[in-house]
Amino acid sequence: MLTIYSDDHRLHHGRCELIDGQLLPCFEMPSRADHVLERVQARQLGEVRGPTDFGRAPLQRIHSAAYLDFFEGAWARWAQLGRDGDLLPFTWPARTLRALKPTSLLGELGYYSFDAGAPITAGTWQAAYSAAQVALTAQAAIEQGAPAAFALCRPPGHHAAAEVMGGYCYLNNAAIAAQAFLDHGRRKVAILDVDYHHGNGTQDIFYARNDVLFASIHGDPQAEFPFFLGYADETGEGAGLGYNFNYPLPAGSDWTAWSAALDQACERIAGFDADVLVVSLGVDTFKDDPISQFKLDSSDYLAMGERIARLGKPTLFVMEGGYAVAEIGINSVNVLEGFQRAQSSGA
Repeated sequence: MLTIYSDDHRLHHGRCELIDGQLLPCFEMPSRADHVLERVQARQLGEVRGPTDFGRAPLQRIHSAAYLDFFEGAWARWAQLGRDGDLLPFTWPARTLRALKPTSLLGELGYYSFDAGAPITAGTWQAAYSAAQVALTAQAAIEQGAPAAFALCRPPGHHAAAEVMGGYCYLNNAAIAAQAFLDHGRRKVAILDVDYHHGNGTQDIFYARNDVLFASIHGDPQAEFPFFLGYADETGEGAGLGYNFNYPLPAGSDWTAWSAALDQACERIAGFDADVLVVSLGVDTFKDDPISQFKLDSSDYLAMGERIARLGKPTLFVMEGGYAVAEIGINSVNVLEGFQRAQSSGA
């Protein structure tokens, strides 16, 4: 399987995040992608290639020009104020406030964020921009005939909405790739999100559309981030009614419960008859993940890949979460190897 990867991800390295009342080193760190790349190479998964630069136009099919302009220029504005720490918001337009965009940097940052989990550093824009190009390059490879490809994106993207960053995410790589498939002639795209946390940004982007089906298996938002989206009764609106499926599961869910939800999601995808499948590949469902509560073993990821392969769709895997850094490479590549194994055997 072809892997697309960029060293630019290392340009983004937040110093800390607020967890359980403490400022701790960020769980979303450069070594995550490094471990995955090492495993790809050790297992001889296939060619590793750098991204092609497709420019900003494909990003603007998902994100507004105003949002992209803000994100691209935020660090320079911060540096002009004499600051060198991570740029993080501390005020948001909550229910009792007005959802208007101020002119100050910190006001705009709160307007374009939904949490304080997406620090902007000197290299964050370039890292996120390159991650989107990684996804677009993998998408183009499938358009050119590859049966599957792996976009080793960092930072991740599935929490980013059209004009909102958060949850370690700035640009929605999976959504950008899905839109690119449609823009190049595909009729329908399915997105399967297997990350522990609900892909609220992806859901929001496609919620009123019927050309993209979104299915997500995740921790119950009653108790898990992002808390305010990801419930089972969210099934789309307008033209998108009946094209959004959430499978929230309780803490402690193991492969038996998780795979039952995967079967349901795959049945929905099969019924949709998509031309292509995009998988938001988060492996924070692992039993030892430090910020998640599912109980999947490394061997379960092989079975996950095999089940996804049985859909028989050209498949783009886009890297999302996974914070048990020592195992992230094993678990991510197990999905890809399980997929290839089933694809090769015709299972």
